[in-house]
Order: sequence, then C-alpha cells, then structure tokens
Amino acid sequence: MTISYSLELPTHRVEAEEEFVSAPAIWEIARAAEASGFAAVHVTDHPAPDTRWLDHGGHHALDPFVALSFAAAATTDVKLLTNVYIAAYRNPFLGAKLVQSLDVLSGGRLILGTAAGYLKPEFRALGVDFDNRSALLDEALDVMDRVLTGDDVSYEGTSFSARGVRLRPVPKSRPPIWVGGNSKRAVRRAVSRAQGWAPFNTFGYAAASRTAEISTLEQLESAIAWARTYAAEIGRTDPLDICFSAGNLLDDSRSTDERHATIARLEAMGVTWLTVSPSGATRAEVVDHAKAFAGEFIG
Repeated sequence: MTISYSLELPTHRVEAEEEFVSAPAIWEIARAAEASGFAAVHVTDHPAPDTRWLDHGGHHALDPFVALSFAAAATTDVKLLTNVYIAAYRNPFLGAKLVQSLDVLSGGRLILGTAAGYLKPEFRALGVDFDNRSALLDEALDVMDRVLTGDDVSYEGTSFSARGVRLRPVPKSRPPIWVGGNSKRAVRRAVSRAQGWAPFNTFGYAAASRTAEISTLEQLESAIAWARTYAAEIGRTDPLDICFSAGNLLDDSRSTDERHATIARLEAMGVTWLTVSPSGATRAEVVDHAKAFAGEFIG
C-alpha cells in the first residue's frame, strides 16, 4: 500500500503572524497541499500552553477545529487531520459537537487524531485532572461512539450527567479515529478501538513528552511488531492505519536518495501515512518546499 502524506498547516508560527497565522495563509497552504497531491492537512491542539514549555521548544496552536474549518472551506477533497486533539481538555459532548460540525460541513473529510496528552501545566490551567487523562480519553471516545450514531444517549460521566442527548445532523459516515502516542497503553487503545495509530518521533525528548521513545526506525519497527502481536491476541483482523510523525527523518538536510530509502523502509514496516512539515521563512517558501517534496515523493 502506497504511503499517504499530510502537510502541516504552520499556524503555530506566531513569530510571523501575517505569513502563517491568518485566513489567507491557511487557504493558500491548504490549496497548495491539495493541488500537489497531499492526502491531508493537519494541525495540533494546545489551548493553554505554559511559558516554561513555550520557552523550551514548545509552540502555540490555534483551535484545531476552527483552523481546519478554514482549510475545509478553501478545498474540496483533502482530508482534515487533528494531529492530535486532546479530548480530555473538553467535555465529551462538546468534543463530539466539534467533530460532528467539522465532519458534516466538510463533507466527511475529518480524520480525528487524538491522544491522552502530556502537558501537566496545560491540564492544570484547564481544570482537568492530569493523572486521570487516560480514563478521560476513554470516556470521551465512549461518548463519541454513542452520540455519533444519532441515538439518544444517557451517560454518567466523571464530572457530568447526560440524559437523552440527541445529535443532529448525523455524519453520513463516522470519522476514522487515530490514537496517538508511543506507549503500550496508547497502542492497545488504538488496536482495540480505533482505525489507526499515530506514533511520533520523540527526538530524544521522550521524558518531556511522557511517552516511550521512538527516535530511530528500529524502535518504530519494534513498536509496530508489538502492535501486530497485540492485534493478533485480541483477534483484530481489520487493517490499522499507522501515521508516523517522522520529523527530521525527512527534512531537507538529508539527501533525496536517503529520504527515498527511509520512506521505502517505513512502507515495508506497515506505515500508511506520514506527516510532513516543510521549512521556510515565508509562506511562499513553505509552499515551494511542499510542492518540491510532493513532486519528488508523491508524484
């Protein structure tokens, strides 16, 4: 199976707001991605990042559903990927409404990448129990599974009580869910209840991100093997999308031959999607680099 690619919308680049954090920027980059053959565009989710994290390599983010709605309005076919949405930050019914709204208005183009999250100060700022984040993610997925069917939903949650909630309109098809994270718990969640798994390259910052390290292709290969073993154990037969945030493995500092070899190896491992973040000091440079990447590796 040929690998599909998602292009990052660089709305985190607040140092160049006019270039990257504006409606025209999202429109132009999303259209360029679609025209060049990228299968999706993606953004991340950080509603309340703390200064310590920001000052040590962290980044800002627009609300993912608002940003992707602008991309949806400017395009017709490209998928819209949250990479990743932290479900625990929001009441599960509010989260389901966001998912439903974007999926319906985009014509079914949403891919919901989600994860438990790792920034403790951000959880604290939002009034969410950091230590309970995995259970809150499972709770949010439970609510979404039920309410997106269109049935009346009653649910006793950790901090809410719902009686007979009904969602309309119902999406024509359920958005695929990809669970992000490198831990075995994340893998188990992806294999047991989702359509995809989204591991990411930790660049040696596994401790800061509170997840297992995947900084080499060998570590990724081992993690994929474990996921397949677990899938066999629980009797999963459906294919599992694997979306890898490859990071520096595909950046411009590496030769074209080296990147082709890396992509071929990832494909052989079973990776089905790769996220790409082109460099560039201006929007025009990012678009040019994205088009060049697509011309070389997407065709």
